[in-house]
Amino acid sequence: MKGCSSLEEFPSDVSGLKNLENFILHGCSKLKALPENLSGLKSVRELDIDRTAIVNLPDSIFHLKKLERFSLKNCKSLKRLPPTIGKLSSLLELYLDGSSALEEVPDSVGNLTELEKLSLRGCGLVTSIPDSIGKLQSLIELFLNNTSIKELPASVGSLSHLKVFSVERCRCLCKLPDSIGELASLKLLWLVGTPITELPDQIGALNALEKLELGNCEKLRSLPNSIGNLLNLTTLSLDGTIIIELPQSIGMLERLDILKLNNCKCLRRLPSSIGRVTSLRYCLMKGTIVAELPEEFGMLSSLRILNMAKGSHPKQPQNIGGISEADDLAAQDNLKPVVLPTSFSNLSLLEDLDLSAWKLSGKIPDDFENLTSLQNLNLSHNNFCSLPSSLRGVSLLKKLTLNHCKQLKFLPTLPLSLVYLTVANCTALESVPDLSKLESLQDLDLTNCKKVTDIPGLESLKSLRRFYTIGCNACSTAVKKGLTKVSLRHIRFLGIPGNQIPDWFVPEIPSFSTQKNRDLKGVIVAVVVSLDQQQQDDFRDKVPGLVDIQVKIFRPNEPAYNDKPIHSTVLDLRGIPDTDEDHLYLCRFHDYNPFVWILKDGDKIQVTMRSPRPLFNGLELKKYGIYLVYENDDDIEDDDVESQESVTERLSKFFRSL
Repeated sequence: MKGCSSLEEFPSDVSGLKNLENFILHGCSKLKALPENLSGLKSVRELDIDRTAIVNLPDSIFHLKKLERFSLKNCKSLKRLPPTIGKLSSLLELYLDGSSALEEVPDSVGNLTELEKLSLRGCGLVTSIPDSIGKLQSLIELFLNNTSIKELPASVGSLSHLKVFSVERCRCLCKLPDSIGELASLKLLWLVGTPITELPDQIGALNALEKLELGNCEKLRSLPNSIGNLLNLTTLSLDGTIIIELPQSIGMLERLDILKLNNCKCLRRLPSSIGRVTSLRYCLMKGTIVAELPEEFGMLSSLRILNMAKGSHPKQPQNIGGISEADDLAAQDNLKPVVLPTSFSNLSLLEDLDLSAWKLSGKIPDDFENLTSLQNLNLSHNNFCSLPSSLRGVSLLKKLTLNHCKQLKFLPTLPLSLVYLTVANCTALESVPDLSKLESLQDLDLTNCKKVTDIPGLESLKSLRRFYTIGCNACSTAVKKGLTKVSLRHIRFLGIPGNQIPDWFVPEIPSFSTQKNRDLKGVIVAVVVSLDQQQQDDFRDKVPGLVDIQVKIFRPNEPAYNDKPIHSTVLDLRGIPDTDEDHLYLCRFHDYNPFVWILKDGDKIQVTMRSPRPLFNGLELKKYGIYLVYENDDDIEDDDVESQESVTERLSKFFRSL
């Protein structure tokens, strides 16, 4: 009877249902009561009354001697459970998630000796758990998330078979009982978002624990030394805590695989013992104030992912756990220039490295080629002036991100494996190396690199998908010559200085019509915009591009849409120009994009500014045009015959003519 939303009352006589095993009333949202006499339901193994309006359960519930699964999720009118619920001797699973009116759990629940799963997620009025909980010797999973419990009974330590225990976002729970250390079978302990200030020393007795989740425990200041006794621990999450340092005993966690320290805004150092955690593969510590790495860090021979990015944008000071964030921001500003430890190049399995805003300065170590597994490297917002020539030896590197490296003047020869290269806002950059051999390069962003005068090899980049030289007037002439048929063949998004669009584009498509025997293969949108530098926005240096130009499809032939667009797409105009000058963007949508395949005869295509008000102050849409690409209008894949007057060739001629 699942989903019978009009059912208000169930027949009082259920004696004829003696063979019924699954009694499902899920979603009967008007049902306020079960029959008073349930003695006839002797065979029921599952009772599901989720999302009903039931206020009370009948005392006769105890007759369901074979009941194994009882689900009362989102019974928002249910205030109490009858004491007789403790007589459900076969019950294995009891779910009360989201029953927000429930006020307490009866003592008799401790008599459910076969119970394996108990969940009270979202029972916000429940303030305590009865001592009898300790009698649930078969309990494997206990979820108390989002309840208002103030403390856990000491008897919780008697749950000898408990494997999963969660008190996530229990905002009134400030302390764990010492008996927590007696949970000999516990594998996952979830304390996320609780206001605990410390962990009891007994936590180290949890010999079976594999995951300890303490994220957003915003008052947690330290870890006990006993943490090092958790020899089976594989995941330790401390995101958003206010710990200042990790204990030396962290080095004893010989199976630790994932260490999360993101936004630990008070964390100042890592212990030298961290180097002994040779099993560590993921070290995620974005947004800390760690200023240096211990020399032993290079001993992390299994490390794959290392994210140590700092915050690169100023923000208003706040108060974190009683410690002024203004002090922490000042500490970040006053950090000494960081030099990586000499052992860093020993991390031969490292695949992903983010050291953005670490104030790296001077010379980057010249043994980068030892990082033979590196695929993604982000060194944005740093102060170094050059990269080592050994970078070319990092033969697996695919993504190199160097945004806002204001003192970087030159790029070395780059590895041939590179797919993504961005040096946006590297305002001191004077030259880039020959790119002609980067056959896999798809994304190239030189936004506001004003001193770059040439991009050698641009004309040979046959895989290029995204290309931006916004604000780069010095290399404008070279770029226009380099936009050949080869380099333009796969372009989807392009942005360069310019104030013209091809004259074979039209301002709008007033009424789209299909062509006989010629399928529509794509749509190209061109726009010319300018951004007034006198009108600033708080977020200009925080977003990757202009987000106010949209292309919309209207369907006038279907009045049901009432002049509203049936589809709208924000153009990917990457790069925020730091000049008032005009810039030309091209965006190409292929036939697999909804913007193309949704089109029907009679549809209208328009380019517009975001309304009622654009996000960017001073943004002006000066020109725009649309071109429809049909079958056989453009190149056959890898056809380099220059005589073919394809769309790509026409675009190349247009750029050369500017």
